[in-house]
Amino acid sequence: MSDSIKVTVWNEYQHEKKDPDVARVYPEGIHRAIAKHLEGEADLDVRTATLDEPEHGLTDDILTSTDVLIWWGHMAHEEVSDVVVEKVYQRILDGMGLIILHSGHFSKIFKKLMGTSCDLKWREVGEKERLWVVDPAHPIASGLPPYIEIKSAEMYGERFDIPQPDALVFISWFEGGEVFRSGLCYHRGKGKIFYFRPGHETYPIFYQPEVLKVISNAVRWAAPSNGPKITFGNVQPLEKTGK
Repeated sequence: MSDSIKVTVWNEYQHEKKDPDVARVYPEGIHRAIAKHLEGEADLDVRTATLDEPEHGLTDDILTSTDVLIWWGHMAHEEVSDVVVEKVYQRILDGMGLIILHSGHFSKIFKKLMGTSCDLKWREVGEKERLWVVDPAHPIASGLPPYIEIKSAEMYGERFDIPQPDALVFISWFEGGEVFRSGLCYHRGKGKIFYFRPGHETYPIFYQPEVLKVISNAVRWAAPSNGPKITFGNVQPLEKTGK
């Protein structure tokens, strides 16, 4: 469809190749688990890209034709080329949407966009997570129940070293007692950014329908709005100034 939202699902795709336990959960990779869900949405045109592809699968042609980029990374953040990161950054300023998942909070691109360490507390013991919708009027919360319960998750805890978000959609509570800002919206240039916390590689979270619903909603929210072109620098007056 010519008017479909073009989505690229990027995954470093390293854990699945190197850890049999992760491969059992995501035999085709986390990117394919997400892409398979999105491919069922009539208004989305979906492709995938991974770290080991030339230019990490994010060539100029791919980036130029991507409306929304979904990013999952964990063990190989430093292997991502600074040149590619800069290209992704410029595309976001020009209007491409970005969805950062789980441990992507430490990715080069997210830290560049936030301008902070993006550090946090964490614990991996497979505890229950209750993900509360705190902005039920937000488009990303459309069609969701009041909360999403995740049976086993890695805990992320405050303080999360990030700038104040433009909108806070979800807050997580964990069985061990911590809370975490888990659904955050930002604007940079013409681009929209959504950080979504759930999704550790050893848990089947990206098969959970409510989690996938959030990602679908976020893609539509983050899609370019086709507003006026942003210009900078010296300009001529629109009206006669007399000077």
